[in-house]
Amino acid sequence: MSTGGTTVRSRAWRSIFASQEEIAAGEERDDAAKQSGCTPVDQVGNRCRASISGVLRSVVLRPTEGVPTVEAELYDGTGAIDLVWLGRRRIVGIEPGRRVRVVGLVSDMDGRRTMFNPRYELRGRPGE
Repeated sequence: MSTGGTTVRSRAWRSIFASQEEIAAGEERDDAAKQSGCTPVDQVGNRCRASISGVLRSVVLRPTEGVPTVEAELYDGTGAIDLVWLGRRRIVGIEPGRRVRVVGLVSDMDGRRTMFNPRYELRGRPGE
């Protein structure tokens, strides 16, 4: 009755007592794992090129020194990464709750993983 070191019964109990946040994180991890070639956020190193898939938690316009900047937080169930597009006031389709796949160079900025001007692919929302 064991599958991969975890019994079916223990997985069932965990799903009953898991918080909504834990369930959502598990769903994001599962969805990101289905994306070919994607790396989980918690496994991406500094100064590494990566492809990451997840859901946008927040999107804000934050002018930096007079330059318009769109900033977003991408969450994949293992962690979050900040996405920063310089010189943009808005990007059609980049909005909270949207699923995206991004590709770019990951940098460590003030202790947070950050990707500047990533290429992105909008993905369908659940049920689309």
